[in-house]
Amino acid sequence: MAEISLCMIVKNEEKNLDTCLSSVKDVVDEIVIVDTGSTDRTKEIARKWTDRVYDFEWIDDFSAARNASFQYATKDYIFWLDADDIVEQKEIEKFKHLKKSLSEEIDVVYMKYFLPSDNLESHTTRIRLVKRGLTAEWGGIVHEDITVHGEHRYAISDVVVTHTKDLKTRYEDRRPSRRNLEIYERNIVRGHKLSVPDMFNYARECTIHKDYPNAIKYFELIRDHPEVSLQNNMFIYHKLATCYVLNDQPEKELELTLQSLSLDMPYPAFSCRMGEHFIKTGQLEVAIFWYKIAYTQPLSDAYSFSVADATYHTWLPHQQLAFCYEKLGEKDQADFHNSQAEYYKNRLVSHAKNVNTSLHTVDR
Repeated sequence: MAEISLCMIVKNEEKNLDTCLSSVKDVVDEIVIVDTGSTDRTKEIARKWTDRVYDFEWIDDFSAARNASFQYATKDYIFWLDADDIVEQKEIEKFKHLKKSLSEEIDVVYMKYFLPSDNLESHTTRIRLVKRGLTAEWGGIVHEDITVHGEHRYAISDVVVTHTKDLKTRYEDRRPSRRNLEIYERNIVRGHKLSVPDMFNYARECTIHKDYPNAIKYFELIRDHPEVSLQNNMFIYHKLATCYVLNDQPEKELELTLQSLSLDMPYPAFSCRMGEHFIKTGQLEVAIFWYKIAYTQPLSDAYSFSVADATYHTWLPHQQLAFCYEKLGEKDQADFHNSQAEYYKNRLVSHAKNVNTSLHTVDR
């Protein structure tokens, strides 16, 4: 059976660390904690779980800290989490099976990363297990990612890691932290040249903080860039369209939507944008066509490696279809799509509640 080192970087995570480690205690064989400057009880809590607790002098670079944490691993594979991630109990059984069945020929394992919140559900797929000794390197100042160099074999697991930050802060101050934004800005002031992934993530941070002109600037710098995958490029078009609307340049939304249709099969967000456009022009039958495309058009599996927001192919197109059919006087169709919209919304709420229940169970 493969043995696994869990390697984490933490800072001031006394509220989360116990929950995170409790959730994976039955599937990891070693815990490595690298602390980047905690001033709370984080290290004290970490030492309850492991004596492999190390300090790292923070240099405004998450990848540097991640790479340092991997150096302390001693087991066959390295697994990583953030302190506000958990592996729900229903996923642990799948993880145990993975450990038992993992072939020595597999160097890298991808897992789905689920990011629930109160009103949307998004997910992506990330490398979670890396064979120790493989030439693997973290890159990116913030929202870092792993690059594996050289030939390697990979597997895509059905194990899901769940991010809990948005759920845990439901009743707290919902203003986004400026930490990541300020890390980027300090690096820019110091003359650090942002890589393409850094520009991608800096633009996303600017969007979160409603700095739409800066978000537009950096998204435009990397739009259609050869280093950007088709799937992430479609995501950039989507975010750019949103930023332009919020920056009082709505004409750019339709322009980007039409350009996106020349790149690949209709991306659900852009199908919904086309539907909205035709509602505004009063062409409800055409709007219906595009909203149906939004929830029926299957996307390539490659899109699971980008950021996928379920909103645009679940409840939103059904809600808009109900509106269109109601306007056309087709009550049965309107009722059907209203029920579908409610189904997906309720499923979203139920899933979020289940994650919260899992958190409380782990906390106990």
